[in-house]
Amino acid sequence: MTKDIRSLDPQALWGYFADLNSHPRPSKKEHKAVEFIQNFGKELGLETYTDKVGNVIIKKPAGKGFEKADPIILQGHLDMVAQKNNDTDFDFNTMGINMYVDKDGWVKAKGTTLGADNGIGVAAIMAVLAEKKKKYPAIEALFTIDEETGMTGAFALQPGLMDGKILLNLDSEDEDEVTIGCAGGVDVNIANTYIEQSLAAKTKWLTYRLTVKGLKGGHSGMDIHLGRGNANKIMGRIIRTLDEMVKVRLASFEGGSLRNAIPREATAVLVLAATKKDKFAEVFAGLTADITKEYHTTDPNFEISFEKVRKPRKVMKKSQQVAFLDSLAAVWNGIYRMSPDVEGLVQTSNNVAKVIVKGGEIQVNCLTRGAVDSEKMDCAHSVKAAFDLSGANVTFTGSYPGWAPEPDAKINDILSKIYKKKYKKLPEISACHAGLECGIIKKQYPNVEMISFGPNIRGAHSPDERVEVASVKRFYALLQDTLVALGKK
Repeated sequence: MTKDIRSLDPQALWGYFADLNSHPRPSKKEHKAVEFIQNFGKELGLETYTDKVGNVIIKKPAGKGFEKADPIILQGHLDMVAQKNNDTDFDFNTMGINMYVDKDGWVKAKGTTLGADNGIGVAAIMAVLAEKKKKYPAIEALFTIDEETGMTGAFALQPGLMDGKILLNLDSEDEDEVTIGCAGGVDVNIANTYIEQSLAAKTKWLTYRLTVKGLKGGHSGMDIHLGRGNANKIMGRIIRTLDEMVKVRLASFEGGSLRNAIPREATAVLVLAATKKDKFAEVFAGLTADITKEYHTTDPNFEISFEKVRKPRKVMKKSQQVAFLDSLAAVWNGIYRMSPDVEGLVQTSNNVAKVIVKGGEIQVNCLTRGAVDSEKMDCAHSVKAAFDLSGANVTFTGSYPGWAPEPDAKINDILSKIYKKKYKKLPEISACHAGLECGIIKKQYPNVEMISFGPNIRGAHSPDERVEVASVKRFYALLQDTLVALGKK
């Protein structure tokens, strides 16, 4: 499979992508990728610097004819979202990604995220650094760490390390769009405890494991407007309805994993009196039919099922169960507000990303995004309020700023003209609802103009992630032409 990837055009870029994907690089555990990039720079004989958190900066001198041009900063992140299907046996900490090229011209991974976000951008930067025939201005390549789960690398970046006045971020996912702004975000962390109770010995009990799976999931910023099902919200709805109609006891609940991924799967263990068996099946069937019908367009492979399992030792105290399920029902999920200024742009949203209920402890993690900081925090406080009502402890962490658009920046005009010359049309200049590192880097480098672009990547942050081969070729050609044009400017 790797041989097929390496034969794609441009070969240098795809070869470096294959090399990068052979190294495990889940967020916060990308040390092998850091070492790989360090060795890459040193083998090229280029100045290579690694800061205290693991960001790598590689500097390439200007080519002949570009000596007087300002350096250009190229930026991408080394980590990737680690998501896999439940039936896929894969360890992101030790294994490289199993890639293949499908018949429709897209590169995919078998049962896992691909890492095209942001591996293709990183590979493009590597190809520029290694290029010997084409001449460019001086390049300052910035490879950051932990973008996906905290932007740790961008936050730790120190001023004075780079001299460039223009930064090209290669972390966008639509070749027809040029991004000049993005949303900020804040993590909302919910923690609570509950009393575990034994089941009455005289009652005959049935225990079922409920499973929600087959949802599309996706990027909690870029895909939030698509209305895809959230496994945690759906599971909460199912349990709450079953409790109202049948009376069930909750033993455990687990759903989702990463804050920036819309949860695709969830499981819960419920206990009910054996006398309610038929009523349970009837209510479950009706509820399943309703919910799957609601999501048949956005999530056509969505499934809800239950199976009999061994009875648990303990269940949640009933009053606390009711309070928890009410909070989960009340918490905001999805679009909070659309932008009143940019048509079609989500301005503020929340993703109920992860739920764990077991062993007397409740953990819920959300990611609230917003282009306007005050509104972002208003949404975050609405999430907090939903869980305050059930007595939970709610904290905010990891807040990062948005990237305010600069429509009049010279790089916008330069890139647009190059794009139009190559493809006979103008790109769409827009902001996005994802979190890019530009806003954070801008704090340390306030005088640097920034812009973001990339190839067509779909399904990022899910095992459906894929990148279009033809668009990667066009993206890289656009990058090359932009570097030359910036050097001549």
